[in-house]
Amino acid sequence: MKILHLHGWNSVPGGVKPMFLANHGHELIQPALPDDDFTTAVQIAQAEFDLHRPNVVVGSSRGGAIAMSLDIGPTPLVLLCPAWKRWGSATTVKPGTLILHSRQDEVIPFDDSLELLRNSGLSESSLIVVGTNHRLADTEPLQALHKAVEKAFGENQG
Repeated sequence: MKILHLHGWNSVPGGVKPMFLANHGHELIQPALPDDDFTTAVQIAQAEFDLHRPNVVVGSSRGGAIAMSLDIGPTPLVLLCPAWKRWGSATTVKPGTLILHSRQDEVIPFDDSLELLRNSGLSESSLIVVGTNHRLADTEPLQALHKAVEKAFGENQG
C-alpha cells in the first residue's frame, strides 16, 4: 500500500512512525515540510498527493492539520494527535477518518480530537485512544497506527 506520511512540526521525514510502516511492507512518500510556512507545507503535500496518488494519507500533529487541508477525494485519512486548532482553517474531517490520540498528550489536548469528532459527525469508534504521550512512537501506538492504516484502506476498497 502507498502511504503519504506528513510529519509534524520540528520533525523530519524518516521518523519512527513512517519507518515502522515501511518495515511492514508499505511504500512511504515522505515530503519534507517547512515548519515556518503552513501554506507552502500544504502546497508541497498536495503536489506529492497529486503526483503519487497514495492509498492512505497519514498526518502526525501539524501534519494532521496539513492533511485536513488537502483535496484528496475519497482517499482515507489517519490522523495522529492532529493539531488542527493550531494550524490551518479546517475544522472537520471526512467520514471514515481515523484519529489516534493519547489521553496523556502533553502537546495537543486530547479534547481537541473529541471536538473534531463532534464537528465532523464521526462516531467515538473513529477515535483510537492509545499511547502515553504526544509522540505515539512506542510499540502499542505503532501497532495501532498500522492497524488503523490497514482498516482505513480496507474500508475504502469496499
